[in-house]
Amino acid sequence: MQKHSPVKKDIHFQLRVHDSNDTPLLTRVPHIQHHPMPSLNRRTFLRRTGIAIALPMLESMWSPRAWAATEQGPRRLVTICTTLGLHGPSLFPKESGKGYATTPYLDLLKGTRDDLTIFSGISHPDQAGADGHSSESTWLTAARNPGLAGFRNTISMDQLAAEKLGVVTRYGSLQLGTNHASQSYTRGGVMIPSDHQPSKVFAKLFLEGSRDEIKAQMRRLSEGRSIMDSMSGEVKRLEGRVGAEDQERLEEYFTSVREMEQRLAASEVWAQKPKPKIEEAPPTDIQEEQDLIGRMKLIFDLVPLALRTDSTRLITILVQGRSDVPKVTGVEMDHHNLSHHGQEENKLRQLHLIERAQMEVFGELLTSLKASMEGSQSLLDRTSVIFGSNLGNANSHDTRNLPLILAGGGFRHGQHLKLNEKDNTPLSNLFVQVLQRNGIEIDAFGSSNGTSVPGLETV
Repeated sequence: MQKHSPVKKDIHFQLRVHDSNDTPLLTRVPHIQHHPMPSLNRRTFLRRTGIAIALPMLESMWSPRAWAATEQGPRRLVTICTTLGLHGPSLFPKESGKGYATTPYLDLLKGTRDDLTIFSGISHPDQAGADGHSSESTWLTAARNPGLAGFRNTISMDQLAAEKLGVVTRYGSLQLGTNHASQSYTRGGVMIPSDHQPSKVFAKLFLEGSRDEIKAQMRRLSEGRSIMDSMSGEVKRLEGRVGAEDQERLEEYFTSVREMEQRLAASEVWAQKPKPKIEEAPPTDIQEEQDLIGRMKLIFDLVPLALRTDSTRLITILVQGRSDVPKVTGVEMDHHNLSHHGQEENKLRQLHLIERAQMEVFGELLTSLKASMEGSQSLLDRTSVIFGSNLGNANSHDTRNLPLILAGGGFRHGQHLKLNEKDNTPLSNLFVQVLQRNGIEIDAFGSSNGTSVPGLETV
């Protein structure tokens, strides 16, 4: 029987390293074109490393840089998505600019009217996916055609910022939510699960572990470093046996390994540093999952604490839509059913009760951030807060004309930016502008076709 050389194929592998709190430190994906080399045993190579295989493609890598901080203090980013949408007519003003007449939902934010901008006519393109809710996974990534054949998610804007932030804070980012799901994705398209128990998040941020727990953390960090050393050695041996194009990919991989070594070293330092002391008592978790508003409030209450202690500068929050009856007075039908209201008066009435309660909790967060001062500026002045949904019209699963509010962050606010409702501005343009405001040196992200949203200016 004639023996054939292995056909040319693509090899993809992924190294995942976690810090002492199970936060992913590294998910970088070399994509190496493996040309016929009978002497190279791929399985042996991978078995010796002990690393799991994954199949995403290589994407360009970013070198971490210290996030620029002014004399007033660092800048932060918080994103909040409620996945069952917001009723557009109750949110969007009819007028554009600063003189807009308020709406039922914006009435609940009137104390911070001058600190926020409402956008209409903005969205991610090509978000029709495998089902009506597939765009939940791409709100922060802008990846096209979610869930369809061949789809692979891309890095979320908060994780791009986390790569740049590096080791400045104890936690590069926090993912919070009403269940385990999140909208934060690594460069390899892997979702980072949410922390959904406020008591555990509080402990993670502010309660010291025992001496044995700290030792266990250090041991896990050391194990992570050993895995990286092993992987690096194996790939080094491969380096001399690949073509020029793959040499470049390998060099990118080594760069990412060096970056993660720095982050592991920093994690070892943080593991031995005392956590910040605060006066607030730990929260008591709400066990009733249908109490959506109560659970939202507990999660939102953690945000100012995490930011003002500089435990992190990046927080994403996912308020996941549910198919049960929320614990809101006057609501008798499940939330998902109400989002498909079909213009029925009774359903709209109940939907408004839920969404007004959500807006009230959001308003309390903005008020709290505005009341917390850092020198001459408030925490809200230093924090870009993006609030909205991946659905523009949940009734029809429409992903166009998303409800979106940007608060704080050092922008000129107090306005409604009414953009083209037929030819929407890419939401990624706003992401680029916000990331730049936070010291991230990029000029493109996702589906962006520009670096700003017309009419949105900095102070």
